[in-house]
Amino acid sequence: MKNHSTITEFILVGLANNREHQMFIFWAFTFLYAAALAGNILLILAISTCSKLHTPMYFLLINLSIINLCSVSVTVPKMLQNILAQRKAISLCSCFAQVYLFTLALGTELLLLAFMAFDRYAAICYPLQYTIIMRKEFCIGTMASLWLIGTVNSAVHTGLVLQLSFCNSNVINHFFCELPPMFKISCSDTSLNEIMVFAASVLIAIGSCALTLTSYGFILRTIIGIRSAEGKKKAFSTCSSHLLVVSFYYSTIIYTFLRPSSAYSLEEDKVIAILYSVVTPVLNPLIYSLRNNDVKMALTKLICRTWLFQRY
Repeated sequence: MKNHSTITEFILVGLANNREHQMFIFWAFTFLYAAALAGNILLILAISTCSKLHTPMYFLLINLSIINLCSVSVTVPKMLQNILAQRKAISLCSCFAQVYLFTLALGTELLLLAFMAFDRYAAICYPLQYTIIMRKEFCIGTMASLWLIGTVNSAVHTGLVLQLSFCNSNVINHFFCELPPMFKISCSDTSLNEIMVFAASVLIAIGSCALTLTSYGFILRTIIGIRSAEGKKKAFSTCSSHLLVVSFYYSTIIYTFLRPSSAYSLEEDKVIAILYSVVTPVLNPLIYSLRNNDVKMALTKLICRTWLFQRY
């Protein structure tokens, strides 16, 4: 761990200094974390135990829930621990682990959302060829490639952060270790780090967004061509949930990582980080379950089976 001999830990400022505010944040984030865990785990179990949902769309949804669990579990528990302990420290290894795991989840989710848009494009624009296009081997191979790209991207950014020196300050104005606030406190030249973040943002975030918009452009054209109102409604309902998630997620990520370093407002960035690191993992299972009758039926069956098992 090059150039870190001058410090042994980082201090995470968190979201508030006032004790009363901290306790409110503690209980609010405890509720959000519990909701994210319960929602995503229930969604994974419901899809896994219902043979009707063993389709490409729900296979991708399981991967999204796994990423959401990783994202929220990397950031929230340490923040809650720091509030209770009244000591906002995080070790060097833990901090760099947060950088690696969160960047992995972030990049992989952006790529996955684009692949989910392609899945909806294939289902609506080529319904007769859908099972051939989205065959099992293709889905598994593509998903493995997305995880690999996310892993390599995260390893590059984490490796570059490991080369930085943090000799002037170890206070990170954030509630977890993320790249932009870490660049702010480094006494090294961070221009290469910032260039790589910008390049990754363009290739992964903007690239994924462009593929998603292209897919939905073709989807919209196909929906307009459907004659019956019922057919249009059914086609739109199959992609409305994903479109809602994509709009929320891409906007916050692109806003955070594509601005020049001179335009960063760390207080503003903390609020935006809450949206894509905590709120999104809570909302995703709700959006995909409440707007999908098949998922609601699978969840109902799962809960009923669990209740009967506990009773007898």
